[in-house]
Parts: sequence; structure tokens; C-alpha cells
Amino acid sequence: MREVEARNKLAKYSQQHLMQYYDSLDENGQAELLTQIENTDFEVLNSLNQQSVMESKGTITPLAAMEIDEIEANKNQFEEIGLQAIKAGTVGAVLLAGGMGTRLGSDAPKGVYDIGLTRPVFIFQRLIENLLEVVNRAGAWIPLYIMTSDKNHKATVSFFEQKEYFGYQKESVTFFMQDMAPASDYNGKVFLEEKGKISTSPNGNGGWYSSMHKWGVARKAAEQGVKWLNVFAVDNVLQRIADPCFIGAVLSRQCVSGAKVVRKNAPDEKVGSICLEDGKPSIVEYYDLTPELMDAKDEKGEAAYNFGVILNYLFHTESLDEIIKKQLPLHVVEKKIACLDEAGNQISPEKPNGYKYEQLVLDMIHELDSCLPFEVVRNREFAPIKNRTGIDSVESARELCKENGIIL
Repeated sequence: MREVEARNKLAKYSQQHLMQYYDSLDENGQAELLTQIENTDFEVLNSLNQQSVMESKGTITPLAAMEIDEIEANKNQFEEIGLQAIKAGTVGAVLLAGGMGTRLGSDAPKGVYDIGLTRPVFIFQRLIENLLEVVNRAGAWIPLYIMTSDKNHKATVSFFEQKEYFGYQKESVTFFMQDMAPASDYNGKVFLEEKGKISTSPNGNGGWYSSMHKWGVARKAAEQGVKWLNVFAVDNVLQRIADPCFIGAVLSRQCVSGAKVVRKNAPDEKVGSICLEDGKPSIVEYYDLTPELMDAKDEKGEAAYNFGVILNYLFHTESLDEIIKKQLPLHVVEKKIACLDEAGNQISPEKPNGYKYEQLVLDMIHELDSCLPFEVVRNREFAPIKNRTGIDSVESARELCKENGIIL
């Protein structure tokens, strides 16, 4: 992009200030800034004007989960269906790994964090070991697509190469980067992170499939024969990936998506609750769960919204292709954003100072006609690492790993 084109684009969105230091940059710095302006989607800033509309919810009603008793009764059948799908090469896995280990006290990608006690045990390692169990059982490699971000892509790829992919077949692993969205102040003015760099952040966990398309990875998956994608987050070190039982249950129920869920440990636990919204599958976030919904009972007299999602989903690719033809809602999230102040000095605010713009996977679920909530045993498949200590931490994950016989 030429300078004049960049200035015209910025003028269209009233973001001319992003070029205020352009003349002070060297040739490489100018080229990098022009490229970033060319690749940045400033349309997301329109979300500020539509925020109340996007955040409004429809009528919430319960969606029954397939519970553990039913799963156990049909386990052999489900597993056989799932294993056949894996052997046929129709199942792929997508690891969402664009985050950094900042909250863990690390400036490295979150997946390289070492949770070991007597030996190195990295978060990435735990996930690969879990996936390898299914690969060995099925006798077939499962294509693994790893989504990074511009902040951790090189470090993530380098780490996997150094660790020889923890025994996974290199040819079955594909890396791609998540799309980035600009970060702005409360008036919609985009921040500068540096004099020649726009402040951006990953566009949320709902942007994974559009990013696969942008990088040509969705096309590669289709050419490989993949028809189902199991998408999962990096921070749950116990989760079962490409779980044959889960896959088989979704296929046997003829659903186009599935969501692994756990029984919540409290009505207000900070996880999204699976539900119906205006008659379609959806997820209501914990902060949108009203006291009335928390107290609601189902026909068995149990909590109606007692199953929380753990960001482990199965999607049919044809349904995903339909979803990305539409514009998913953009969620405006208040955050602390490092940026330049008016004098051009870098600052790290101690309290929120602006907005980030994110798409969420829960909106992908709501675009579909069917979703099977699939209950898993909490202590066997849910060990999220969000913090260094306390709830959902390195400490709690270590205890759960030891409880499951994993040597750390």
C-alpha cells in the first residue's frame, strides 16, 4: 500500500492520527506501518455504535445435555462410530494457542509454560500426549491445526520444532495465525502501540475458522478429507481431544455441532452455560445469567442451566462454511491496553483505558440448528490454567493431573 492510499483509508475511518509519526520512521518502519494499515479491518469500530443491539439476548430456555449415564450405556457404540470417522480421515483438531502466559508471570506463549514438578511438563506437551492416545488407538494420524497470533507465532513454531513435536507427526501439523483487530480508546480512536505500530489484539476465539480460511488452511483441511473439526483451547491440560466417544455421540445424534460440558460447581461459576436462545442452541455467559435463570429448575427438579462449556467443540465443516458467509457479532470488551500517550510516551495503564473487539465461539454455536451438549467428568477433563495460584490455576491443574495419575 502506498502512503497516499493509507492516508485515504485512515481518513475514511477518522484514524489519521495513526500516521502522526510516519515521517520520523526509517524506510522499513514506514513500510511496516503501511502494511499494517492495509491489513487492519477498521470496520470493527462500528461495533461501538451497535453495542446495545449486539449484547441483547433473546429468550433463554434450557437445552438438555447428554448426561454421563446415557453416555456410559452407549459408550461402545459411540466409540466405534468415532474411531471409524478418525480412521477414515474425516476428523481434524484445532488448537487455539494465540495467547501469552502473562497472567502466569511469563512473556512466552502460554503453551510453553512448564507445569512439571520433578520433570519438564509443558502445557503443549500435555495436549499432544492426550491427542496421541487417540492416534495410537485409532492407528491413524489426526490433522492438527494450531492457531497462533502475531505475538507468539515464531516462538510457538520454534518451540514445537525444538521439542520435535513431542512425538507427533510433523507432516500432520499446520500452523496459522489468528486475525488481529485494532484496539481503541472509549471514543473509537485506535491506539498506537509504538510510533510505527498500531495497537492490535487477537479477534477472539470466534475468529478461528475465518483465520483458517484466510491462511488457506480450511482449504487444506477440505483437500485432506476433513469433515469435522474439534476445536479446543490451549489452557485445559486434561481435556480429551478428538475423543471418539464424543465424536460418535454427535454423529449418531445427527447434530452439526457438539459441546463438551461439565456440571458447574456453583450457579455463578465463571463459565458459559449451554442453553437455547430463541429456540436455537446458544451459550449464555456467566455475567448474563440472571438470578432467575440461576434458580430455574428443569423437569427433573435440577438446575436448568447447570452445564458449563469448557471450550471443546465439534463442528461440521459444511456448517462452518455457512457461518463465515455471515458477520458474527463483535463483542466490545473493556481492557487495559498498553499504548502511546499524547506525548508519544509508552504507558502501561493500571486500569482499563479502552476497548478490544472480539468474535466469540458462542455466537458460532447460535448460528447452527443443532448442538449436542456432551457431559464429561469434571475432574477427568477440566483443568484450566488461568492464573498462577488459586482457582483455575497452575496449582489446581497440578493437583488434578496427579489425581489422574499423570506424573509431573
